[in-house]
Amino acid sequence: MTTLADPVPGGRPADLCRVAPLTAALAAQGVRGIVLAYVDTAGVTRVKTIPTARLEAAVSWGVGMSPVFDTFLADDSIVTTDVLGSPDGDLRLYPDLDHLVVLAGQPGWAWAPVDRITQEGDRHPGCARTFLRRTVAQAAERHGLGFKAAIEVEWAVGLGSAPAGEFVPAVSGPAYGAIRQVELSDYLADLLAALAAQDVDVEQVHPEYAAGQFEVSTGALDPVAAADRSVLVRQTIRAVAGRHGLRVSFSPAVLAGGVGNGGHVHLSCWRDGANLHAGGERRYGLTPDAESFAAGILARLPALTAVTAPSPASYLRLRPSRWAGVFTAWGRETREAALRLVTGTTGRRHQDANLEVKPVDLAANPHLALGCLLAAGLDGLAAGLRLPEEITGDPARYGADEAAALEVRRLPASLPEAVREFRGDEVLRSALGPVLADAVSAVRLGEAAAVEGLDDAQVAAAYRWTY
Repeated sequence: MTTLADPVPGGRPADLCRVAPLTAALAAQGVRGIVLAYVDTAGVTRVKTIPTARLEAAVSWGVGMSPVFDTFLADDSIVTTDVLGSPDGDLRLYPDLDHLVVLAGQPGWAWAPVDRITQEGDRHPGCARTFLRRTVAQAAERHGLGFKAAIEVEWAVGLGSAPAGEFVPAVSGPAYGAIRQVELSDYLADLLAALAAQDVDVEQVHPEYAAGQFEVSTGALDPVAAADRSVLVRQTIRAVAGRHGLRVSFSPAVLAGGVGNGGHVHLSCWRDGANLHAGGERRYGLTPDAESFAAGILARLPALTAVTAPSPASYLRLRPSRWAGVFTAWGRETREAALRLVTGTTGRRHQDANLEVKPVDLAANPHLALGCLLAAGLDGLAAGLRLPEEITGDPARYGADEAAALEVRRLPASLPEAVREFRGDEVLRSALGPVLADAVSAVRLGEAAAVEGLDDAQVAAAYRWTY
């Protein structure tokens, strides 16, 4: 959990003391500009950039940016709510110096996530990073809990020379095959070098299932840092690819009819240095609190999909029997279950045991996704929920009666269906607050309306290069 005090006009004293030496160090490394980044409700990373010499002013007074982006759609059209979407008003972007990174893949640039603050010095109610930080703080205060989180990043690599708008895989060879690694060996080596230079600990990078697809897994961090890291990793993947004449897509469905890109979330609860997903007396070593936390997420998965699978393209990925986790089911190391219990290897379970939430993709704002997953889990903990019966194999095989007996339910198959579930979920809406909850609903319905009448191939094409 971040320990910084809230940003206010005039700057945080601790940060102001750091600015001059930091600015000098950045200049000495040839950094000319700083990218100030946040992710909007539609899951698009929006930025302002400043010259390095302006860092002190940004830390003291922020950088202006309109709140209208809270209701931007992925195609840059705008929807409205009662309080968002008008041309009025301004916000200030305050860089978080604790997470400022020199970009190895973009020489001359550094990068920092931002908090969004009103001109009066208050937290903007639409700031997803604030929402996540608040949720983490509440868990610590009410339950003595901390968390470790990581977000897998899958992406498709295409030829930069492909015709405009089209995706042509940059590699051949079978899924997970050595041919793919060999053909993009230089790109992957440069990517690993860039991530290492940015202090991103990579656990593995490998070819994946779909055409031109790869995945990188990174080490777990506190949730705010993990969400920030997801944005940074994608920035780096894209930048290094461009230097190799390649183009990348993180869209949930680069092509219709196949396996899409996921953004699976790994999450574990900790108290007093102990992983609550290991060493307990419940199934597979879960403690009672860890089981209730997992049960809370499982119970709210239909509503959560409006946040974790927020694009019309998400529902081209969320199809049965594709390891996307489209049923409300859990199982130990069961990759068709929406909630996979990862127990880890004997001897490392204290470090490794966690929950993997599978119906998540990289169109999701990672701060919103993690914050809502935590809110759902904490509600389950407060209610003392228990997990239903574990499943094995593919839940798509169940008939209606067997599925009902096992409490296995199909997740929403469309974005409007997910919004209906979300609007009926008071726990998630209350956790987000009215401004942010209404923005989620409005943007999702706007996205659905924008693709009305399109077939699957046209939907995939519409979002192919947005994410």
